[in-house]
Amino acid sequence: MEPINEIFSASLSNEDFARLSSFIYSHYGIKMPPIKKIMLQSRLQRRLRELNIPSFKEYVDFVFSEAGMENEVIHMIDVVSTNKTDFFREPHHFDFLTGSILPQFVQENPQGSVLKVWSAGCSSGEEPYTIAMVISDFKEKNPMIEFKIFASDISTKILKEAIEGIYRETTVENLPLEIKRKYLLKSKDRTAQKIRVIPELRKKVSFSRINFMDNDYHSPDDFHVIFCRNVLIYFERETQEKVIQKLCSKLRTGGYFFLGPKDKSKSTKSPSRP
Repeated sequence: MEPINEIFSASLSNEDFARLSSFIYSHYGIKMPPIKKIMLQSRLQRRLRELNIPSFKEYVDFVFSEAGMENEVIHMIDVVSTNKTDFFREPHHFDFLTGSILPQFVQENPQGSVLKVWSAGCSSGEEPYTIAMVISDFKEKNPMIEFKIFASDISTKILKEAIEGIYRETTVENLPLEIKRKYLLKSKDRTAQKIRVIPELRKKVSFSRINFMDNDYHSPDDFHVIFCRNVLIYFERETQEKVIQKLCSKLRTGGYFFLGPKDKSKSTKSPSRP
């Protein structure tokens, strides 16, 4: 096949967009209305270039081939999924964690008990690392508390970034100096302008790829706290309800479920299970 120089004068046809959008919604729950056709076309251009495929039609045919369904679908979802988050996003959630949930856990559980938290839809890791910072701060005055954080996302690419825990300095410029000194390391190469979460904190977080549309999430059970603040807004109401039900099945009786800003920015305490 000849090298591609002007591949992107081509466009994603309505028919091929319909094939992709239908598949993405049915298998991953991500809404792709016609208004997102140009966005999808733009995001897929790099994949066509990397694979040296000259048209979107050929790319779509490849996606639905046996080889494509085995490997390329994962790359396509990496491209399609939206990953936007920040350290200490919605800070009142973390204030509630520190002021209410953690003291309650210490009061109600014996020394050595492990607090288990799930960051569902963790993106590039800022949320689970923020949770780890908050609990570590609390642990300084309450050394008896132990914790584990499980973090998941659908994008393999973004999970690799989260595991590395490396970020641009600009992403943490508004954090308190005390937090940065305790939990972040500056790159030795000062031209890089990068920081990295300290190893002690990274060890507290385990990452896994999970598709919320799967019947079984293959995650640990009985979390005390679940954060799901970055994902639900991309699903339709029926899908949202199913995902919340499956997530809450992993939540302990009396546990806490945090929703995102488009879901009224609140935490919900789980009722007693039947």
